[in-house]
Amino acid sequence: MMNFNFFRNLAVSFGLFFVFAVNISCQSKLEKRNLTILKADGTEISVLAEIAIKPEDRNRGFMERKNIPQGTGMLFVFENDQILNFWMKNTPTPLSIAYISKDGKIKDILDMQPFSLADITSSGYVRYALEVPQGWFKKNGISVGDAIKIDF
Repeated sequence: MMNFNFFRNLAVSFGLFFVFAVNISCQSKLEKRNLTILKADGTEISVLAEIAIKPEDRNRGFMERKNIPQGTGMLFVFENDQILNFWMKNTPTPLSIAYISKDGKIKDILDMQPFSLADITSSGYVRYALEVPQGWFKKNGISVGDAIKIDF
């Protein structure tokens, strides 16, 4: 007589391992760079940003991330200037987003709510978007008109 419980437990264990392995592989390791933000008063603030250039990395963004430390973020890099729309599908952490022109000027700073499917739209054509933990821009006195050194 075969022990079906053994095979069932083995199948469940393999299934859990497979789900764990797939989840780990989906969390891409993006390049990180220190970006410098030049404030209007002449002071500089740094943020360690993951760089999302590939469409699949831009589409994934901070999805499923529960902890985004202060002083870190994600810079989304686009090929052309365009009106950008971001949303918070599957993103449990509240974020702030800065839309940035090709010359590095911050054009908009907007807050985004966890799991919201509402479009957060740039007010004009931009090349970049920088997401950080919600309130980080305000806490550091960063505002529209400040500039980010971007060397791509």
